[in-house]
Parts: sequence; structure tokens; C-alpha cells
Amino acid sequence: MMISTKGRYALRIMVDLAQHDGNSPVSVREIAERQDISGKYMEQIISVLTRARLLRSVRGAQGGYHLAREPKDITVGMILRATEGDLAPAECVVHGALHCQRSGACPSRAVFEKVYSAINGVIDGVVLADLMDEGASCGDNRSSSDGQIN
Repeated sequence: MMISTKGRYALRIMVDLAQHDGNSPVSVREIAERQDISGKYMEQIISVLTRARLLRSVRGAQGGYHLAREPKDITVGMILRATEGDLAPAECVVHGALHCQRSGACPSRAVFEKVYSAINGVIDGVVLADLMDEGASCGDNRSSSDGQIN
């Protein structure tokens, strides 16, 4: 399982907003420039985050976006589920999914359940404030040690 560009960009956008959220709203243009993300693609992601009630918009010439909650109250899981959907490694472990006919005798299901539990434990245990702190300690967080853009 891999997190898509949409999910990774959503995390970057949310961290950027958390770091620059003040009295006035933050514009899409400002975030796009700082994060080197296409404005059009960003608007799609921001729309998803707004529908998920993680962001609130301010309309008008001086408009933009604010976080809908404090950074300590927004988990990475909330952001990724808004953009990625459920992060289950297999359909058989998703709550409410139709049960596989083989689920009672499937040797893999127990492993999938452990992976799913571990994923949820990590992403629900990290909040936006933690990412802000991590970014501050890393300096320029736009590229990782292997040269890939995060």
C-alpha cells in the first residue's frame, strides 16, 4: 500500500496552513508557491479537505483558508482518510465489508488485520502539531535524504 500524491500533498498543505495560520486566511497561491504544488491540483485537494471539515474557507478578495480545528486536534489519519479513503491492506479487514467466504480459514487475514491495526495506530497517533514540530527540526523539509520530494 502506498499513499498517493494527493495524500502526501494534503499533509504538506495542512502543515503549511498550520504553520502560517494567523488572523488572516492563507491563500491557495501562497501555499502553492511555498510547497511547489500546482494551484489547480491544490484546489482539488483543498476542496476534499474542506468537505471533510478539516479546513474552512473565507471568500472574497482577501480570502483563503484556515484550519477548522487546532493542529493538536487534527490527526494524520483524518487527513489521509479524507484524501485516500480507508487505508486497509485488504478488503476483508474493512469494517462493514462483505465477508470473504474463506475468511474463517484464511491464513492471511490475521496478518492483514495486524497491518491494518498498526497503520491506524500510527496515523491516528500523530497529530498535525507533531508534523509542525518535525518540520521545524528538519529545516527545509521539501526533499528527503534520497532526493525525492516528499
